[in-house]
Amino acid sequence: MLDIKRIKEDPNGVKAALRAKEVDCDATIDRILELDEQRRTLISSTESRKAQQNKVSKEIPLLKKQGKDVAPIFAEMAALKAGMAEDAAKLDAVLAEYRTLMLSLPNLPDPDLLPGGKENNVPLRYIGNKPSFDFEPKHHVDLCEGLGLIDYVRGVKLAGAGNWMYTGMGARLEWALLNYFIDTHTADGYDFILPPHMLEYQCGETAGQFPKFADEVYKIANPTDDRIHYMLPTAEAALASVYRDEILTEADLPKKFFAYTPCFRREAGSHRADERGMVRGHQFNKVEMFQFTTPETSDAAFDELVTKAEKLVEGLGFHFRTVKLAAGDCSASMARTYDIEILIPSMDGYKEVSSVSNARDYQARRGNIRYRRADGKIDFVHTLNGSGLATSRIFPALVEQNQRADGSIVVPECLRKYLGGIEVIEKR
Repeated sequence: MLDIKRIKEDPNGVKAALRAKEVDCDATIDRILELDEQRRTLISSTESRKAQQNKVSKEIPLLKKQGKDVAPIFAEMAALKAGMAEDAAKLDAVLAEYRTLMLSLPNLPDPDLLPGGKENNVPLRYIGNKPSFDFEPKHHVDLCEGLGLIDYVRGVKLAGAGNWMYTGMGARLEWALLNYFIDTHTADGYDFILPPHMLEYQCGETAGQFPKFADEVYKIANPTDDRIHYMLPTAEAALASVYRDEILTEADLPKKFFAYTPCFRREAGSHRADERGMVRGHQFNKVEMFQFTTPETSDAAFDELVTKAEKLVEGLGFHFRTVKLAAGDCSASMARTYDIEILIPSMDGYKEVSSVSNARDYQARRGNIRYRRADGKIDFVHTLNGSGLATSRIFPALVEQNQRADGSIVVPECLRKYLGGIEVIEKR
């Protein structure tokens, strides 16, 4: 949620920043300012009527003592009460519309981002050697099926299109990747979290996914009450609400977490022909990094998360690149994002395996997450998140970049200790 003070002080600047994100919110900003003025007017009117009501009520005993007619006073009191009730109803309607519109506004992009969409994304660096083969390389689907790593047919049978089932060494390799991520984050001093997979609506609202993207998640019907639950699309949705409606202290910060969860996404729409296999699915495994920081330290925290994501991918021996996203390619909740994109040879291109983002105080305002500075002043925290990492694209890149002519796969050295020392996965 944006700061209403900033909107009031510089409405044109806010409009221009959101247009850089390819979102036209001019009419919404104007309406928010109108509602804010109505809100303040109604509150002032109510307070004035309350003061008058208190004044008149104090006069009644004196008038009665003097034997004067108090009927006009009671009529005035009734009119004041009716006016207050009318103002309260108007205020409720104004606040409801005001909150809905404020929640609909995306975050402001950082001023150094290029405007526009993904066509203006900027690759910052390329890391690792691009793989080359002296044979015709295979697609990861063919490799995984040939080695018995993934059963795509039975995965679809169990859960429908966009699902797969890890089998045998494939399941062990998937688990090895997760253990590698977990051990690395633990060594870096991050606290391990295993959050619930089923969340309440307010988690999505705090993270900035709701109400705009409420139709992109799997909702769960509750037969006992009308609360809305959904399966988390990313652990960020849970971690962003850990301190919702709480006040931390400056000494508490930064808070550094990572969480393992399966992620559930509807992924509505058709897939491209070259995205067959595990590149896009309804359920996948991911380890998510998350930080709560002070405003002054969030830039350094962002750089730390980018470096951590890069080192995880580099440790697997992959060729990849780091890309600074343009304003319009950042998600609605984020002020800046860098993507770590890994080469998948069969697609002849790069696919994102980690997005590292800084939400600034946007999520904190939505979730009322604050901290008390050393001088006693209370301020909103900054929140940051980054994939560390998602396996559904790491796995295809791993088997494709590390394939050999006979269809076997060389296991990255960092994973071998989790597989009992196995160096090569061969067909049984």
